Amino acid sequence: MGSLVQSVDWLAIAPPTVTAVVALVILVADLFLPEERKPLLGRIAVGGLVLAGLSLLPLLGGDRSTFCLTGPGTSGHACSYAADHFTLVIQFLVLGGALLTALLSVSAIADLGLPAGEFWFLLLSSAAGAALLPASRDLATLVVALEVASLPAFALVGLRRGDRRSSEAALKFFLSSVTATAVTLLGVSFVYAATGTLHLTEVADGLTGVDPRLATLAQAGVALTLVGFAFKTAAVPFHFWVPDTYVGAPLPIAAYLSVVGKAVGFTGVILVAVVAFPSYADVWGPALAVLAALTMTAGNVAALRQRPDREHSAVRLLAWSSVGQAGYLLVPIAAAGYADDPGRAIGSTVAYALMYAAVNLGAFAVAALVARTSPANRIDDYRGLYARRPAAALAQGFFLLCLAGLPPGIIGLFAKVTVFSAAVDAGLGWLAVVMAVNVVIALYYYLQWTAVLFRSPEGTAEGAAEGAAEAPAEPAPRVPAPLATAIALAAVLGVALSGAPQLVLRFASQALL
Repeated sequence: MGSLVQSVDWLAIAPPTVTAVVALVILVADLFLPEERKPLLGRIAVGGLVLAGLSLLPLLGGDRSTFCLTGPGTSGHACSYAADHFTLVIQFLVLGGALLTALLSVSAIADLGLPAGEFWFLLLSSAAGAALLPASRDLATLVVALEVASLPAFALVGLRRGDRRSSEAALKFFLSSVTATAVTLLGVSFVYAATGTLHLTEVADGLTGVDPRLATLAQAGVALTLVGFAFKTAAVPFHFWVPDTYVGAPLPIAAYLSVVGKAVGFTGVILVAVVAFPSYADVWGPALAVLAALTMTAGNVAALRQRPDREHSAVRLLAWSSVGQAGYLLVPIAAAGYADDPGRAIGSTVAYALMYAAVNLGAFAVAALVARTSPANRIDDYRGLYARRPAAALAQGFFLLCLAGLPPGIIGLFAKVTVFSAAVDAGLGWLAVVMAVNVVIALYYYLQWTAVLFRSPEGTAEGAAEGAAEAPAEPAPRVPAPLATAIALAAVLGVALSGAPQLVLRFASQALL
């Protein structure tokens, strides 16, 4: 009978642990702080996320593992938590996204009358689960991390009490996520029944030599597990909840879901497909390729219908845009099913996700600024933004050009070329063509929105200089410092990476499983 040895590397688990501990501190502090001192909770949350991010730095020196179990049923050294390069890169993305969301939220809480204690506790709890997920190396830990990241998000979406749209958005998000979780759990149970283990590497070994009598059960388990995670990525046809949820949620939470929520889903897909199910690559590779093509096409075509002359919502356009971007993110994962070296393809997804996180959060940050004076947040509300707030208009234009993949948003162009190359190298020429067509479609609505920023407030196609000369006499309301910081951080990061895109590509290339 083997021995059971459990070791815990506390430094390796510091990022999610620090985030969770700070969430509990906020929950307790909220009980004792008087109402006028509740803004202090926001500072604690921001400080906690900064501390959690700094705890990643000592881990950059090499791979570390914790919760390593050795005993009956395990082959050698099976770990449930691993702080490898892939984990650290995704945790950097998650904690950075949560930090920018927190900066957006400081003023939004007061503007929308949200309960500060509940908001910060739920946000940090979700971020802790999202930081745990990329380190998960068994199916049980993976599902637990997924739910810890998802459950607080339901409440955050519906936190605007008395708002019908917020309640409806929360309900749609809840129902879709619960369905995804049920499907995932059913798939995991089938995989466990067929292989007798939950550790990802051992599942991979077990599926290569599964009992022929259990082959059908194993195949159903693989399919259901991947379908469950496809819900989380908002891939077509599991994307129906996205537009209404983003529009109904508080704007910082929509930004959080578009980046951190998406990172959670894609990380789960990568772990189960590439690490646990490599023997079924001939099945999930083509399936993900088709999903990628459908997702990017559906997202971009729907975004194309959001027009400024029809009073469509800017947040709804960003929601459909995020669906389209999800299709691009799926391309390298699909390519990994065809590649001899799947790690390189996964690096392309991570590189694209890092770029997307920075500029998409920046676009939502400017949207939060516009929402302070135009709560409807229609695309037409951005008309003449350059005349009112030149810096914000320039930043938003830059973010949109990055998402479109046009100069000066060089990082967006490099990320798209990287994803395109992954498809071509894997022999998926048809998918590369579909992606190229979708990039052209996306150019139209991104450039259309960018043009609106520099039109005169009256709507004529006059130059920016004339629009600036016709600025209103009254000064624009002051921008809250946390919101201005969020916009500035996203802009500086986008400009820096556009100047040296090789930095993000080199950083992402280390994200090997």
